[in-house]
Amino acid sequence: MKLVDARRMIEAAEKKAEEIGQPMNIAIADEGGNLVAHVRMDGAWLGSIDISIKKAYTSRAFDITTKDLATHSQSGGQFFGIHASNDGKIMIFAGGIPIKHEGKIVGAIGVSGGAGDQDHAVAEAGAAAY
Repeated sequence: MKLVDARRMIEAAEKKAEEIGQPMNIAIADEGGNLVAHVRMDGAWLGSIDISIKKAYTSRAFDITTKDLATHSQSGGQFFGIHASNDGKIMIFAGGIPIKHEGKIVGAIGVSGGAGDQDHAVAEAGAAAY
C-alpha cells in the first residue's frame, strides 16, 4: 500500500461521507497493519480518530471486515472476547475492510464517525478506490 493509494481511497471515502452528510475519520493501514494515512473530516468526532485507526488495524490483523468480526464475537460466537486481545487494539464495530490486490491482502481501511452502516458504506467506497 503506497501513500498515493491511501490518498485516493481517502478521497473516495470522503466523497461518500459528504454524500450521506456524516463527517468521518478515515484511516488506511498497510499490509503490516501500520498507519499510512489518516483524515479527520471537519466536524468528525474526536473519539473516532482512535477507533478508525484500530478498525483498519483489526481488518488487516484478521483479514476480515470488522462488521463480520462483530457478528462472530458476540456471546457464544467463535471469537467471543477477541476485542480484549492485542492490548485493546481490536475494534468489533462495522467500518473496517481489508484491501486485496491480486488475491493478496495489501492493507485495510477503517472508518468511524457515524452509525455502523454509515461507517461500513464509507469504508466500502474507499476500498473500491484502491
